[in-house]
Amino acid sequence: MGLLNQRFENGNVLLTSVDDVLAWGRLSSLWAMQFGLACCAIEMMATGASHYDLDRFGTFFRSSPRQADVMIVAGTVTLKMASRIKTLYDQMAEPRYVLSMGSCANCGGPYWEHGYHVLKGVDRVIPVDVYVPGCPPRPEALMEGLLKLKEKIRKERLILKQTA
Repeated sequence: MGLLNQRFENGNVLLTSVDDVLAWGRLSSLWAMQFGLACCAIEMMATGASHYDLDRFGTFFRSSPRQADVMIVAGTVTLKMASRIKTLYDQMAEPRYVLSMGSCANCGGPYWEHGYHVLKGVDRVIPVDVYVPGCPPRPEALMEGLLKLKEKIRKERLILKQTA
């Protein structure tokens, strides 16, 4: 079901819910805060460049957490960086989303067994909404992850329904 639930014959009256309008506005304009830490950051930058043109999906990179809706964590998260990621996440306005990009951000990558300094997944510090697998994932995989996030936003309800 789209934004419009019902259209009357004369075309001047449209019925929809506030939730549908808010979801449509949020998923049509995702502002992403890039948190590139390793080789996955190169693929994230390639996604935003002219060849893949992430802007056509309504996703724009921002450098401030206060202007961002989604945080893209791309690369190896060290224990030293974990507190910084948590701080930046806390500075983002609600509703906020996290996309974990690459094997290192998802589960520690090739360093998980022998690296004492590597966090075994960013989800141990902040909640993750979408995981993008790969080492490093291609730009197409990141775009697919953002489309999955948009599907989640479309189904999400912000207005709480009162129960009797």
